[in-house]
Amino acid sequence: MPAPPPCGVPAFPPLRVRVGAGQRLRRAMWRQRRSMAAGLALTAAALAVSGLAGDGDGGHGGDTARAASRERASPPVRLVSAPVRIADAETVRLLRPGDRVDVVASGGPGAAAEEARVVARGARVERVPSAEAGGLSGEGALIVLAVPRATAAGLAGAGISGGFAVVLC
Repeated sequence: MPAPPPCGVPAFPPLRVRVGAGQRLRRAMWRQRRSMAAGLALTAAALAVSGLAGDGDGGHGGDTARAASRERASPPVRLVSAPVRIADAETVRLLRPGDRVDVVASGGPGAAAEEARVVARGARVERVPSAEAGGLSGEGALIVLAVPRATAAGLAGAGISGGFAVVLC
C-alpha cells in the first residue's frame, strides 16, 4: 500500500501558556511592596533633610523655635558640697551616696512643728560617715550634700539656729 499523500499542516494560532491566578497575584503584591518600600524610604529621607522628625515643633518655624528654646534654657547649675549635721544619727544610717533627700530645718529646740521648713529639695548625698569611723554620735551625724550654691548658703544659715532632718526622695 502506498503512503498517503502529504498534507499540509493546518494554520493555528500560537499557544499561550497561562500562569495560574495565584502566581499573578504574587507578582502584583511583590511589585506593590517594592513601590511601598520605596515611598516610605523617600518620605523618611525627606523628613530627615527637612529636620521635622523628632523636633516637636510641628514644622512651623523650626529654626526660630530652636533659637528661642536655646535662649529660654537656663545655664547649667553648678553644684557645691555642703556639710550638714543631721540631728538623728539613726536616720543617717539609712542613707547611701547618690540618694536624693529633702532637708528640713526646725526653728530650734523650743520651736513648734509648724515652724519647720524645707531648706533643700532633692539634694544628692555625696558622703555618709561610717559607724566604725565614729561619724555617728548622740548629737547627730555630718553628711555631705551636693546642692546649688544658693541652697548651700541657706543650709549654712539654717544650721546655726536649729537642727536638720532628712526625708528620702
